[in-house]
Amino acid sequence: MESLVDAVGGPTATAIGGIVIGIIFGYFAQRSRFCLRAAAIEFSRGQLGEKLAIWFIVFSTAVIGTQGLILLDEMSVNEARQLALPGSLSGALVGGLLFGSGMILARGCSSRMLVLSANGNLRSLLTGLVFAVVAQSSLRGLLSPVRSDIAGWWLLSPADLPILHLTGWGPLGGILIGCITLAGALWIARQHTIAHKVWLGAAVVGATVPLAWYFTFTVAGLSFDPIQTEALSFSGPSADTLMLVLSQPVPEMDFDVGLIPGVFLGSFLAAYFARELKLEGFSGGHSMKRYIVGAAFMGFGGMLAGGCAVGAGVTGGSIFTITAWTTLFMMWVGAGLTDLVVDRKQWVLQSL
Repeated sequence: MESLVDAVGGPTATAIGGIVIGIIFGYFAQRSRFCLRAAAIEFSRGQLGEKLAIWFIVFSTAVIGTQGLILLDEMSVNEARQLALPGSLSGALVGGLLFGSGMILARGCSSRMLVLSANGNLRSLLTGLVFAVVAQSSLRGLLSPVRSDIAGWWLLSPADLPILHLTGWGPLGGILIGCITLAGALWIARQHTIAHKVWLGAAVVGATVPLAWYFTFTVAGLSFDPIQTEALSFSGPSADTLMLVLSQPVPEMDFDVGLIPGVFLGSFLAAYFARELKLEGFSGGHSMKRYIVGAAFMGFGGMLAGGCAVGAGVTGGSIFTITAWTTLFMMWVGAGLTDLVVDRKQWVLQSL
């Protein structure tokens, strides 16, 4: 890795790493059908199904890998933005709820939309573009003041964010939580006779999170340029990628620049080799409105919460920040409530 940094410089090296790790994530996310929305629907309907098992395998692998590297003193995440900057608990509560609701309406979270877009799903392509536009507006545009106001309702200092430090559990406690979660997920996978290649693919998806943490941390230590220690996220990177396409001829190299096209390429290759490339569109105007509203909820909610289903839910969750775990919890709540009211309204009316 030192030779790579010496040859191309730290920023370009992180962009190359983003492409490679993105390809791995995209390929195996496509093959394993990794999706928080599908997992949340199964859970809200009282089902311990395949999608729930896949999500928890991804999550627990990310936790075990990240905390294992920290325990072995192979890396530190203290400079990651999730821990080094003040966190917004109000943003996590409201943003997580909006994001969870949005991913039900749009039938997929931001990472899932990117994966499906590469397979020829035009619904996901349009939804992803709307998501990126609203995310950019929430970050630096018209919606930015609203986001800032809500985020300012309840702020936490960096010292109040790390759960494992505050509880005294440390990395060993994080690894234990990850192992318990993984054992439960594998039990569910066995009950549903999920093929080994599927849950192993999910484990690879989860492993890309500690891989990204380790890669960016290592490059930061080797580079003379300031490099952010980070892992996978799709809200901010999607917004920045959109602006690069529209306005900046020469992008500033970083991990996020490579991640989005890498994931797209990885998913495309997976679908190509499996012969699953297929153009799909909307069935009618009503469904299009639903997808657009859902994308807008996710775009604003993701930027308000400081991350998407992967960025906050898995990446932030792997380093046990209070804001990330709050965001993840609220995503499950928002998804369950929206599924109940929108997609199971007949059941609600019958119950009343």
